[in-house]
Amino acid sequence: MKNLFEKYDVAGPRYTSYPTVPYWETAPTESEWIAALRAELESSIQKNRGAAIYMHLPFCESLCTFCACNKIVTKNHGRARPYIETLQREWKIYLEKLGMQKIPVAEVHLGGGTPTFMSPDELRDLLSGIFADMDFTPDAELSFETDPRVTTDEQLQVLYDLGFRRISLGVQDYNPVVQDMINRVQSVEMVGRLTESARMVGYSGVNFDLVYGLPHQTIAGITQTIEKVIVQKPDRIAFYSYAHVPWVGQTGQRKFTDADVPAGSAKRALYEAGREMFLAAGYIEIGMDHFALPHDELAVAMDKKTLFRNFMGYTPHHVSPMIGLGVSAIGDAWTAFMQNEKDIKNYTARVDAGELPIMRGHVLTAEDLVLRQHILNLMTQFETRWSDQETWTDSLTQIPKLMVGFVNDGLVQFSSGHLKVTEKGRPFLRNICMAFDARLQRQQMDKPIFSKTA
Repeated sequence: MKNLFEKYDVAGPRYTSYPTVPYWETAPTESEWIAALRAELESSIQKNRGAAIYMHLPFCESLCTFCACNKIVTKNHGRARPYIETLQREWKIYLEKLGMQKIPVAEVHLGGGTPTFMSPDELRDLLSGIFADMDFTPDAELSFETDPRVTTDEQLQVLYDLGFRRISLGVQDYNPVVQDMINRVQSVEMVGRLTESARMVGYSGVNFDLVYGLPHQTIAGITQTIEKVIVQKPDRIAFYSYAHVPWVGQTGQRKFTDADVPAGSAKRALYEAGREMFLAAGYIEIGMDHFALPHDELAVAMDKKTLFRNFMGYTPHHVSPMIGLGVSAIGDAWTAFMQNEKDIKNYTARVDAGELPIMRGHVLTAEDLVLRQHILNLMTQFETRWSDQETWTDSLTQIPKLMVGFVNDGLVQFSSGHLKVTEKGRPFLRNICMAFDARLQRQQMDKPIFSKTA
């Protein structure tokens, strides 16, 4: 396996979408975006489903140096209230342009940044106004990300009262050396108290986010972290690969260099050590980099083959469209993508002018739509088939040739019109999806844009 990791450790996408963002071409106009969104909403309503709503709350009190998300580092909490008002105005623009008084919603997620940068009153004011314009489906899931260092019991209660039942804690690593390197110092006890508080309030799902490949991580250190995590028994674990992309990060504020970051087979060994421990503790491996206890919705969806994946990660069932609210937020209408302005001043000015603040996007071609489904199948079910016009596009003629190496290495089983990823091949899922990525195959970028796949 070490040789395979070295062979396939190349830069590649994570495939939260297809096409991936660097290959987006023709952005939809505002009217095209609304038309695509309306069509997908109507389709969702006919199937008794609802939309997903993502709200980007970008503020953080301090910088975590491993993070490449769009964030605003500030201790000025007075910046929250104007942002809340802008985000609410953006939501009203959507309602007006869609011609709808209420939108059916199956999923809401608060990301950032740190959503609990906002006070309990600010969270209540932000969400209660927007939620008044939503019709929640009976199985709607509301979740939020949080930093254990700044989250209070009162915030937990307010969000619970508003309907949130899942919380994702940014744990990353418990090793004090690693925590110092990434500027994210938090104790096991701090995370444990927040976990217990959430369960006492009534949250039915507690997620932990862990990261492997961080500076100065070792097998011994990550093993000790995971031993403590298993005792705390989160329902779901996202065990993410650290995306070392210093060309988009804030390298000047880092305490580490490239040489401090595990790479190749050394990095993958961290994941494999964690994976073995999670499986031994009764967790089920979900898609790529995720684990869940058998009772969790993701584990049930994995068994029923209803798993879905979008910009928010894995979800138990197909939820579409996704409306992104807030600076840099991404929306997905299945046939089109869009992303909001990344600069908060530009975002605010355009919303104040009554516009949707679309900065860029992509209208999917017929080929894109076929390949998007195949990559989604691989990411959620580890297999895909093509047998008719709906599942075929000409670029698939290259698949037999591109699969030779994977077949010889025992990573896939391939026959005419059917590809299945083997157990041995699951660590190389991103590489296998890259073979279906016609845009990547046709146009290699002249500068680095993706993290390594190992």
